Amino acid sequence: MPVFRERPYVQFNFLVNIGNGTDGPDAGFQEVSGITMEVTVSEHRFGNSRDNNVMKITGLNKSSDITLKRGVVGSRTLYDWFDNIRLGQANQLRTVVIQLQNEDHSAVVMTWTLSNARIIKYTAGPLNAKGNDVAMEEIVMAYERLVVE
Repeated sequence: MPVFRERPYVQFNFLVNIGNGTDGPDAGFQEVSGITMEVTVSEHRFGNSRDNNVMKITGLNKSSDITLKRGVVGSRTLYDWFDNIRLGQANQLRTVVIQLQNEDHSAVVMTWTLSNARIIKYTAGPLNAKGNDVAMEEIVMAYERLVVE
């Protein structure tokens, strides 16, 4: 359940559970972006309508893909999940939970639950021999439903 306060929460205290029961180093992400949902609207007008305008009818729920970025930690957990999806193995849909914490990490103040999530893109790199940045990997997930608590 969201915890309300007048001052906004900072964005850097969050946990990600990738649906395998862990939020440890395998699921430690630097950035989560694109948590979006929308409801489509269909336009309709009866031919014998006296009004010269369309009716807007609530349509389907759509969720956008999310992107998760992290430093390479030597774990194959995400790649193995992606590989299983790619090979068509059954039961690879997961429930992914993203939790925003307060500043002292003592409470979860907001939760986003992504139902029937799957990895649809895996990107490693870029690798640059002249730089000293952290090696990064990025995954993109598609999901069917978003619940905010």
